[in-house]
Amino acid sequence: MNRLNEEAREQYFDSIFKALKNKEKNIFLEYFLELHPTDQVELFQALYKDKRPMFYEYLSAEQFADIFQGLELEEQKEVVLELDKGYAAGMFNYMQADDIADFLAEINEPHAKDILAAMDKEEADEVIELLSYPDESAGALMTKEFISIKAGNTASEVMDILRNEGPEAETIYYLYVVDEKDKLVGVVSLRDLIITPLTEKVENIMSTQVVSVEAHTDQEEVAQLIKDYDLLAAPVVTTTNELIGIVTVDDVMDVLEEEATEDFDDFTAAKGATDVNITSFSAAKKRSPWIIMLMFFGLITAGVIGRFEETLEEIVILAVFIPLIMDSAGNTGTQSLAVMVRSLATGSFERKGLLHTIKREFGTGVMLGLICAVVLIIVIPFLYEGGLVLAAIVGVSLFLTLSIATIIGAVVPVAINKLKLDPAIASGPFITTVNDILGLLIYFSIATALLDYLPR
Repeated sequence: MNRLNEEAREQYFDSIFKALKNKEKNIFLEYFLELHPTDQVELFQALYKDKRPMFYEYLSAEQFADIFQGLELEEQKEVVLELDKGYAAGMFNYMQADDIADFLAEINEPHAKDILAAMDKEEADEVIELLSYPDESAGALMTKEFISIKAGNTASEVMDILRNEGPEAETIYYLYVVDEKDKLVGVVSLRDLIITPLTEKVENIMSTQVVSVEAHTDQEEVAQLIKDYDLLAAPVVTTTNELIGIVTVDDVMDVLEEEATEDFDDFTAAKGATDVNITSFSAAKKRSPWIIMLMFFGLITAGVIGRFEETLEEIVILAVFIPLIMDSAGNTGTQSLAVMVRSLATGSFERKGLLHTIKREFGTGVMLGLICAVVLIIVIPFLYEGGLVLAAIVGVSLFLTLSIATIIGAVVPVAINKLKLDPAIASGPFITTVNDILGLLIYFSIATALLDYLPR
């Protein structure tokens, strides 16, 4: 089923809205069920609330399950309250267990228990199992809808299994081979199965080199493993190698988006506040701790400037270059921070090592500082009184500041990572403020030392 182009989709939407308005159920279903699932979700989101009851009436619980899974969490919370309890229970029975677990984990416990009680016992038990695993672990991320086969099965028998169980499975591109105790012993790709003779046994075509993850493995490690091995899915096993689920690549994409959002939140000192659905009050509450902390760092910056008040009173022109020193230090340090956080996240840091990374960033800072210093030494004498001495003070200060700023931007996230914390919490604003303070100390120290050589 292909997505329609913009013009065709609008025409379909108009026809569907018209059918709903005229209460023409058959026409509505004919047009709506031809849409790509993504377009179905988009159309539902475009509906006015007063039209939704008719939508639920026309679609079966099974048909609506795919639409519900495509909605954002806040939309799901709103929609589930509009549904009849029986209809909702039927819808959850047709959803993937991991999607149900994700939803129930975000709503209040009594409501979650009511939903589980209304579901079929087998489906509910799978959801309860997923909810028992720690958040952001492979167990919590995995799906229970997978196909396992035995080593003694023939290719023909496996094809029959696929016909019967395939429609309910999350993916059929990998088939996992288990022994009598459900322990993972091999894997067979659908491609290998199709091209092998029907009488061939699985044990002769399976690979025993299976890449798997333990149920309590962190979801970020699972995502990295699937990325490194170019897998469509990774089997999840217990500590005794019993196969209990799989993590698919689409789940990993969600994880990567989630982890990137978390890192961005930390990096910008706005943890949890980037969601546009939260209120202004909630956003302010989440941002305020960092802002208040940085405000106190700002007082330190002000104290540094105050400490050199006499220098500024004698040579007022020095104040002109304070923003230049601070901005350059902050920007360079933040760039190094971004490079280091990225290398830690992708694993390239482990391959290259700390010394190599620091040497590279320091070398980058030295070259950037040298370029900026040369430009300033050439330009400043033409724009300001003070001649080459003033230009040298600003140029050398900036050279030293940028060299040191890159090291700070590189070392701080590594130190935080060694403490088993997320290196992204070494946020841009934090690094910027620290480098501002050091930059000003360097600048005013050099200026004070050369004060006698500056014209009053």
